[in-house]
Amino acid sequence: MIFEETAIPGVAIIDLEVRGDDRGFFARTFCREEFIAAGLEPHVEQANVSFNYRAGTLRGMHFQISPHPESKLIRCVRGAIVDTIVDMRWDSPTRLQHVSVELSAENRRALLVPAYFAHGYQTLTDDTEVTYQVSGAYAPAAERGLRHDDPALGLSWPLPVAEMSPKDAAWPLLSEWTDEELMAVSGAVQ
Repeated sequence: MIFEETAIPGVAIIDLEVRGDDRGFFARTFCREEFIAAGLEPHVEQANVSFNYRAGTLRGMHFQISPHPESKLIRCVRGAIVDTIVDMRWDSPTRLQHVSVELSAENRRALLVPAYFAHGYQTLTDDTEVTYQVSGAYAPAAERGLRHDDPALGLSWPLPVAEMSPKDAAWPLLSEWTDEELMAVSGAVQ
């Protein structure tokens, strides 16, 4: 695997190191030792898949708060998405900054989403499938989210939103959160 650091420490874009021949190719998509050597957390406890019928579908911006944080390794295995993450760590010098990257079946890239980052994506094609390797189990009481169109975040999406769950459309704006709630996201306040 080839690890590309981003402007936010701990966030990595991961390309495959392809070994090909006349049959096609082989590549490692996950290796604990390689993640550790790159200084990244390699924990995987759960694997998920999402399928999206329409281009323009938006999922997110999701995260889990302490004591149930989760990191994710995201890969698009059919179609294409723009994946966006926002640093929600209270004490981070990159707090509220974001990284966006196109992930597709064609480019075979992955994005490592550290714990305490809000995560969302928009599909660029119909019939898009995305896989997630997640460091912890889903804990409904710890689930939180941000609005995809919150002006305080400055996120831009390449297509008009074609589909979105009512829950994702109803996440609060950042201005509606108290400092105590924002600090509690990463366990800064209990």
